[in-house]
Amino acid sequence: MRQIMQGQTQGCLTEHGRQQAAEVRDQMRQLAVDAVVASDLRRSIQTATIIAEPHGLPVVSTPLLRERDWGSFTGRYIPDLKDEVWPDDIETLDCLLQRAQRFLEYIVTNYKGQTVVAVGHGIVNKAIQAVFFRKPMNQVQRMANAEVRMLCLSTSAEVTSTTTVASSTVASTSEVSASAVATTRTGAAEATTATGAAASDVAATAE
Repeated sequence: MRQIMQGQTQGCLTEHGRQQAAEVRDQMRQLAVDAVVASDLRRSIQTATIIAEPHGLPVVSTPLLRERDWGSFTGRYIPDLKDEVWPDDIETLDCLLQRAQRFLEYIVTNYKGQTVVAVGHGIVNKAIQAVFFRKPMNQVQRMANAEVRMLCLSTSAEVTSTTTVASSTVASTSEVSASAVATTRTGAAEATTATGAAASDVAATAE
């Protein structure tokens, strides 16, 4: 693990990452999937393409699923960032959460009643789940590479304002879903982001 802050760099999957994506593909082979949506970063599209193979589906890409923009920290060695002051060009959590909400609204609007496999990245997937469950990001468990979690979106009304995410309670997930989004984290990339440094809150789909 090279412990490089990838952010919105393109990246490529390693052989291990491709194997992880193939495992997800096999795990989801029998699932009735209507669409596969991925971040427009190459490492995410590569993962989504492998997962989409058995379903004969194209991969639709969107910048809404991009990883958090780490600004001047992008490409830096994570352990070196521990005591550094965060630069102003890092994407703020408010902006990230707003983007996560726009993604959920995008799914509800464009894929109503369909099952969608969404392939994103660690932090943005964490933000999506924070918006969905109406809880702070630090209360969303980190996703491992190639991990799959299911979110059931019944109506656009359940995609609540991100301004209340930090203080509101967990939303119920027991409603009958009109649209299911399986968020999956991509496999290992050539430059893998690690956790543990102060500047890396890395957690949730295509590293």
